[in-house]
Amino acid sequence: MENAEAPSPVLLVCEHASRRLPEKMGSLGLSPEALVSHIAWDPGALAVSQLLVKSLDAALIYQRFSRLVYDCNRPPDAEAAMPPVSEVFEIPGNAAISAAERLARTEALYVPFTDALSGFIATRKAHGRLPAMVTMHTFTPIYHGRKRDVEIGILHDEDSRLADAMLAAAGKTTRYAVRRNEPYGPADGVTHTLIKHGLKNGLLNVMIEIRNDLVSDEIGQRVMADYLTGLLGESLAALSQ
Repeated sequence: MENAEAPSPVLLVCEHASRRLPEKMGSLGLSPEALVSHIAWDPGALAVSQLLVKSLDAALIYQRFSRLVYDCNRPPDAEAAMPPVSEVFEIPGNAAISAAERLARTEALYVPFTDALSGFIATRKAHGRLPAMVTMHTFTPIYHGRKRDVEIGILHDEDSRLADAMLAAAGKTTRYAVRRNEPYGPADGVTHTLIKHGLKNGLLNVMIEIRNDLVSDEIGQRVMADYLTGLLGESLAALSQ
């Protein structure tokens, strides 16, 4: 966790921050190329999140291991939590894993991560400071051979308050192609963290998806962080009126 005592209400969450594998997992049977690709992590997501920590004076909680071992934006009973296939890649190390192995991975990676979120939120609530939870992700420009025109996705589940405000603010310019629940949405099972920690605690919550070619280097990351800083600031101010 970074900046736990942050004065800002914003709690940034990055479930897919790292492509690191626990040493005992080896390579999961994947090639070096696969292990640095988007299937292992969300490239640029942590870098932009850490810039937002500074610009918003916000707190950040992120997972230090690859989603190939456990995807912390999925509940333990979901196959996608430890996927045997991701996009076009088969993952031998996740094929036919035992119930005991699933439990071990859940206890080692998912439980500490979700407990950290729950604990942070509970502490803030106890002090009368409800956080606004913002989960940070990136996506590929091309998926299964099809180009994605959306540049920034603003995703939500049943509570669309923060998403609505951000989309209204984004609509004031044509700087980026910003769209609601694209390239993913609730039907794709991507709102687990929003539901478990946002909706169930009555928090403002939103998921931001950034096309990863826009944040592939430091300049792009800083430009995006500046844009999102303004978007979140304007949106939270509007909701507080």
